[in-house]
Amino acid sequence: MGRLALLGGSGKDSGQAFPLYIAAIGGLLFLAFAYFMVGQVASTRNGAQTAADSAALAAAQDAREQLREGWLEVILDPARWGEFLEGEGFTDLSACQQAAVFAARNGADLAGDECVRLSGEREGFSVTVRTAGAETWHATASAKAVIEPKCSFEAPEVPEPEEPEPDASPTEPSEEPAPAPEPITGLTCDDKTWTIDPDDPELPGVTDLFTVRLTGDDE
Repeated sequence: MGRLALLGGSGKDSGQAFPLYIAAIGGLLFLAFAYFMVGQVASTRNGAQTAADSAALAAAQDAREQLREGWLEVILDPARWGEFLEGEGFTDLSACQQAAVFAARNGADLAGDECVRLSGEREGFSVTVRTAGAETWHATASAKAVIEPKCSFEAPEVPEPEEPEPDASPTEPSEEPAPAPEPITGLTCDDKTWTIDPDDPELPGVTDLFTVRLTGDDE
């Protein structure tokens, strides 16, 4: 009788332990699912921020290319250099199109305020993106990229032309060939001095003219 009672008690204990075992497995599965959800959300947010950073940089870099191309078009007219060397002579449309392209490459679309040119003293762009995918996995992120000029230009002083001395025996005026354009000096980029020689031009590249970088709201 004692042995039968012992066996009966063991079966009863096993029956009571089984629900606890199921509850423990259920708890572990819930924790695993919760960790998966947290990781998925973090991954989506990181992907959105990567897309926003990429899009903002793409917009600013396109604007930088526009600035150099515009400068090259007026390279022999230093009086028109200002808007290009100061980072102002570009159009928003082309830059924001590049922002959309790079957002798409990172699985996102422009959203919200989309692509907006910065106002104030700094030139650049603010971009907002929204990740593609199922509705429950969407995330939005924003980024700003600025264009910082690295060059300054001081036009050299032009001496006043000397008045010609009167000729005692005037002759027929002769056509003289136009003088060759003189090298342009006065351009400095990051402490490097550049001479723009029309006959043998050595011109700064885009990275010599401007810095493009991401920036935060606190700057």
